[in-house]
Formats: sequence, structure tokens, C-alpha cells
Amino acid sequence: MPSAEAADTPLARKNFHIFGNGISFSISPTIHNAGFNHHCLPYHYDIRESPCVDDVAHLIKRDEFGGASVTMPHKLQAHRYCDQLTETARVIGAVNTLIPRGEGPDRILLGDNTDWSGLYSIITDYLKASQVAPSTALVIGAGGASRAAIYALHRAGFQTIYIVNRTMSVAIDVQRSFENHFEITVLPHLDSIPKLPVVVIGTVPADKTTEQQFSSIFGLEGLCIDMAYKPRQTPLLAVAQRYPRWKTVTGIEVLLAQAFDQYQLWTGREAPKEIMVDAVLGRLSKV
Repeated sequence: MPSAEAADTPLARKNFHIFGNGISFSISPTIHNAGFNHHCLPYHYDIRESPCVDDVAHLIKRDEFGGASVTMPHKLQAHRYCDQLTETARVIGAVNTLIPRGEGPDRILLGDNTDWSGLYSIITDYLKASQVAPSTALVIGAGGASRAAIYALHRAGFQTIYIVNRTMSVAIDVQRSFENHFEITVLPHLDSIPKLPVVVIGTVPADKTTEQQFSSIFGLEGLCIDMAYKPRQTPLLAVAQRYPRWKTVTGIEVLLAQAFDQYQLWTGREAPKEIMVDAVLGRLSKV
């Protein structure tokens, strides 16, 4: 048990960041700074935009570095700056969370992935509430986010997981990266799905898609998640909402779910979920 003196020692100021490119619109600072303020922590989270993860490496080395979120296009490269990876980050092959452990010369940088755990909680909550069996799922896209989606589906018990990507060879690379753990099936295009899925997860920027692309992928009922959140109403979600028995989950909800896990990893405290959600809603109401 820590001594009273140790308990009274003030926390050092720490800086947290989100690393990515084209992320000036990110609401991650709103989420995490709301949590830091709620717990009266001397921490600050900001956006550090760069086309290459190497351009922000100097921030990781600073003593005041508290941690970072990693988003496109750096999720597949951030591991190069990690001393250790969690087992899930290693299997997924993508890092979205950087966590320093220890101080001074003993400090190490841990790479983790909370994209999958956020998705897993959303998927399993849906399966439990709807009593839908985890049979067939479809992942659209083949970047770092798609790897987390595939892993979350596997952990949720899905036996058949399809992946579709504009460049089929990239999807095949994702398939091969998981082949020692479980099987996924690469499809040449969305019209070639052998069996309609009960969960659909989109992982590509919304401005790269059209509603027409998704006209043939929805069956009687299911769950549709789009990890893109700009705009909030994406073409994929718009099509899914035409089917009354399909539940849709926005990218904002996914972002929050994974951010709750990040917050706990960085601070050791339970994320103040209602405070974070209210902060996001407050910001979005002004847009």
C-alpha cells in the first residue's frame, strides 16, 4: 500500500497526442481532455498531424510524453517505435495506442490496440440483446482498422468472415497475416458474397464510398457499424437504415468505445463515460 506521503505527491504534467494525417477534424481531444478535467489530472491531449509517423517520433521520446492515439495512415507503422507489443496488437498487426511504462532509462513504450476491444463490446452487446447467432460477417476495407474489426469478429465467435477491398491484393495480405490464427475469406467484390452477413463493418473513409455499392449486402436483420465518422451519416449507414431490423452504429460510437479503453490504459482510472459523451455531443451540436 502506498504511503500517505506518496499518495500526496502531485502528478507530473503529461502530454498526450493523436498521430495521423488529415485529422484536423478529430474529436479525440474533446473526449480525452474531458476525462482529464473530470479527474483533475494535469494532462493535455492534442492533434499532431503528419504524413509520416517518423515526423512525430521526437514527441514520443520526451519525458512529458504520456501516450498517444494512432490513426490512419500510421497504424501499420507505429510498432517500429515500440519496445513491446501486446499479444492482441501483435496478432492484429496494427497499433492504435502508445503507452509509456516506467520512467527515465527504464522507460519502455508499449503498443496496444483498442480498436478491436471497442468493436468487440459493441458486437457482443448486440448479439446478446438480439439473440442473433455469430455466423457470418463482412469487413469492408483492408487497412489497420479492418484488421481490428476482423479480430473483434473472431473473438466474438464468428465462423465466417469475409473481407472486400478495392485492391484485392491488399486484402489477401490481411488474410495471410491471420492464417496462423484463423481463416478469413477474400471476396473480389461486394456482389460476390456467398452468404449474407449478420454483421457488416465498414473501415474505409466515407468519401470513398457510394450508396450504390452496398445495395446487395443486407439480409433480414443484423448490425452495421461504420468506423468512419466524418460525416456521421455515411453511405453505408444510409443503406442499412432502409432495413427496419438492422441496427446501425456510427463511427462516433466506435471512437468513444475504444477511447474509453485507451483512457483506462493511460490513467489507470475508469473512463468517465457520461462526461466524455456529453463533451462530444456538446461539440457536435456546434458543428
